[in-house]
Amino acid sequence: MIVLEFVIALGVLIFLHELGHFIVGKLLNVEIEEFGFGYPPRLIKLFTWKGTDFTINLIPFGGFNRFKGEDDPGVPGGLSAANKWTRFGISLAGPMMNLLIGVLLFSIVFSSAGIPITNSIQIQYVEPNTPAAISGILPGDIILEVSGEKIESMDEVGTIINQHLGEEIHILLKRGDQTTSIQATPRTNWPEGQGPLGIAMTYPVKQISLFQAIPYASNMAIEQGKQLFTLPFMLMRGDIQPSQARVLSPKGVYDIYAHVRHEEQSADIDSISALLEIAWFFGIISIAYGFTNLLPIPALDGGHILFLLPEILFNKRVSVKLENTVHIIGFTFLILLMFYVLMQDFINPVVIP
Repeated sequence: MIVLEFVIALGVLIFLHELGHFIVGKLLNVEIEEFGFGYPPRLIKLFTWKGTDFTINLIPFGGFNRFKGEDDPGVPGGLSAANKWTRFGISLAGPMMNLLIGVLLFSIVFSSAGIPITNSIQIQYVEPNTPAAISGILPGDIILEVSGEKIESMDEVGTIINQHLGEEIHILLKRGDQTTSIQATPRTNWPEGQGPLGIAMTYPVKQISLFQAIPYASNMAIEQGKQLFTLPFMLMRGDIQPSQARVLSPKGVYDIYAHVRHEEQSADIDSISALLEIAWFFGIISIAYGFTNLLPIPALDGGHILFLLPEILFNKRVSVKLENTVHIIGFTFLILLMFYVLMQDFINPVVIP
């Protein structure tokens, strides 16, 4: 079932990418000869709509567009004969669709689970028979001050407590609409995993609407994009190790997804929480797929956009023959790279701590 879930979900993300190209192509009056569900060879033609054959193909994964005149600017109404802004819009549409889907999935998670208030610290759990339990600290309490110092991070709580081991400290808490003051003495020795007071901390959660979640989701997508585009420079500077920046094939991504799903099952979480975790996972994958396709690499959408820049900036079009040759070579190298990465994911599978 986990394999089936993954194949369907990843296939849908690829299909939506191609749907983005299709929608913008139709809106800009570029003729599309075929829109395929899955990859060739063709199994059956479903119907024809506005000159486009809708087909089902043998490999049940994603989809594709076959634009008229993709490689020949002499074909009227074709892609290559379209003006530069039309070609730019069509190239950009696929990655943008994936970015929008990712933001939508993030927004659904934020609006369902809420957003953490990171400058406020809440007691999540109190271990029985510990200084915290004896002093009357309860789950749900908000820590306002410790030893007279205002608290805005978990690190601050830990630092202050560790500075007063064996000493009585004053803790100001917010409990509901009331504030309460307690005294507790952090232990100098404690069982593993309990800490000096015997508390577990978390961030309180604020409930927001789907519309309110969009800015948070957009910021998540932007940060993910920044990490992707700055990754080569971080590797060159030695900020991260090559082992931490491993490229994954769909098999490697599946290994991570399977780990997430097995963790959910072992934790016995409710079905809504499990669905939200799945939505979050594929939100990350959709954003990564969108930004990766924007990289200026031949055969990717970003490579097509790269060849459009001289035409956009200087009104000088790169030779179609040269562009097609570069894309063919680039596509060949991408296939070889993908095969190598796929083999690595089988020989040296992803290990998740």
